[in-house]
Amino acid sequence: MTMKLTDFYYDLPEELIAQDPLEKRSDSRLMVVGREDGSITHRHFYDILDYVNRGDCLVINDTKVIPARLMGVKEDTGASIEVLLLKRREEKVWETLVKPGKKARVGARISFGDGLLTGEVIDIVEEGNRLIRFEYEGIWEELLDKLGQMPLPPYITHQLKDRNRYQTVYAKHEGSAAAPTAGLHFTNELLEQLKEKGVEIAHVTLHVGLGTFRPVKVDNILEHHMHSEFYVVEEEEAAKINAAKARGNQIISVGTTSTRTLESVADENGIVRAGSGWTDIFIYPGYQFKVVDSLITNFHLPESTLLMLVSAFSSREQMLHAYEVAVQEKYRFFSFGDAMLIRKRG
Repeated sequence: MTMKLTDFYYDLPEELIAQDPLEKRSDSRLMVVGREDGSITHRHFYDILDYVNRGDCLVINDTKVIPARLMGVKEDTGASIEVLLLKRREEKVWETLVKPGKKARVGARISFGDGLLTGEVIDIVEEGNRLIRFEYEGIWEELLDKLGQMPLPPYITHQLKDRNRYQTVYAKHEGSAAAPTAGLHFTNELLEQLKEKGVEIAHVTLHVGLGTFRPVKVDNILEHHMHSEFYVVEEEEAAKINAAKARGNQIISVGTTSTRTLESVADENGIVRAGSGWTDIFIYPGYQFKVVDSLITNFHLPESTLLMLVSAFSSREQMLHAYEVAVQEKYRFFSFGDAMLIRKRG
């Protein structure tokens, strides 16, 4: 069976790409899609309370985006250079994406913040990424906070006024190069209301890599090589999810990142195993979900692996139809856009 990349294409007017977050996170619109009855209902995100019951388990990804974009200059020529931190390999060594790459040969030295931070390119690895060894005094996280910028997706051209708006309110563990955007709609108040209703909230951590935005370059999607990302699922959190499942309650996954984590750590009976490691799970139509019953997600780029995942959770035809409706109804798309809840019945 082949699945063509073009099977996941849809037409999106550029003005529907949300450039700025809404003033209030939970005021986003929410499209509720019924997998079994094909229904589409238009609500707001704060109405999520109507779709959960006591004992259900909401699974959130508590990763925190690091200000991973660093603007520097080459020490020998003074030429400007942009470095994007992708993965920490050792305490002071990071795998990075460097622009322009041709200026960053092995041995090149880059200075950031008038020498507060310096780096040397020590190797070139797959996809042309550079390994950089950094030298600095003081605390790395504080330095990054001072010198780094938020790595907003390429389709967002506006400056972000408040960098916390590209973090979830529950972001805790630093390590992502992109936000798990389905979680951006939650406010602390809404989370409290969910708890008051008796909903269990379980945390997992998946550090989102930039591979999230990497376009699929093969016509037959089965040949696509997925990027790997680091996850952690604690014993206590796994127990909450398994208990809800055993009671017959629904597991509501917030975002494609929580979903990929849960499906990576579950055994064939849908039991979630605690642990940590790297996952490169690629979910596309035909995949049988083991844990997740309902999915909260944003509207994704055409031909992206994220659109393939949500199509696997409902169906390709259903998703493309829902996206068509979203365009007609002028929903806001992508990271700062509106949300969708996919459940059994609308």
